[in-house]
Amino acid sequence: MANGGPVEHGHPHLETVRAAVTALYRRLSYDTVRTFSASVPPADVAFCDTDDLHLGAQRVAREIVRHFRLPDARLVVGFREMTHAANVELAAGPEYFVELNDRFRTHRRDIGAALAHEVTHVYLHRLDLAFPTTAENEILTDTVAAYLGAGWLLLDAYREDGVSSQKLGYLTPEEFGYVLAKRALLFGEDPAVWFTSPQAYAAYVKGREMALRDGQQPPLTGAGWAGRRRYARDRRHPSGSRPAAGYAFSAGPGPDGDLRVSFPCPTCLQRIRLPVKGRVRARCGLCRTVLECDT
Repeated sequence: MANGGPVEHGHPHLETVRAAVTALYRRLSYDTVRTFSASVPPADVAFCDTDDLHLGAQRVAREIVRHFRLPDARLVVGFREMTHAANVELAAGPEYFVELNDRFRTHRRDIGAALAHEVTHVYLHRLDLAFPTTAENEILTDTVAAYLGAGWLLLDAYREDGVSSQKLGYLTPEEFGYVLAKRALLFGEDPAVWFTSPQAYAAYVKGREMALRDGQQPPLTGAGWAGRRRYARDRRHPSGSRPAAGYAFSAGPGPDGDLRVSFPCPTCLQRIRLPVKGRVRARCGLCRTVLECDT
């Protein structure tokens, strides 16, 4: 939790974020991801200053648990002085103990954001979905929270001005914006209307720009003129392909070794491999997105 200190910006964790989206689809399946088409409504996690602190925190926790369809999970929420925003004890369940930083006693509007991250930890624990390191697991948790409709709360908790700052979670504000925009493109949902923080809205706009660019890269037909020209040059000289461009060429199987191109699906970011033979329509086997390509 950045509290008054510098807030990291940009996309330093983008590779892990994209891997997390792919891992989520592989673990849940397309059909299960689609059941999260509605985000946590702001009204369900609103916290008024006149609400009882402990009863209100338990109410918000129950709403987020309900969102993640964990009917038998019970969260017991407490407060103590600590460095991090929150912590959850990932035991066998069904009861999980969550500790929130004492600062939330007076910053109650952000309790939902802290609980969104911790409940997502419980959800991933139940799914047995994890990355190798602690740092990667935290990125995975924020990504899943945002992609499944609870993480907009984490971005909305980001506030920064000339004298103070606050950010919850491990993604940068722009990375939260990127994942939320990916979700918005999938479900046609606009989270921007829920932001109370102008800095959160600005970060979402920047993240959305990058998310849109994912669908404008060759060999997708939505690529711009410069991208198509670069792709055509690289296709003529496959050894000169640049991984930074997103696509890569290789010889296909068999004695003929026909040229193939691989590139990330703009929805689930799994790599797709197609023969290089001109215009083709492909369907991603993981997220079922239909892609118009000019290979």
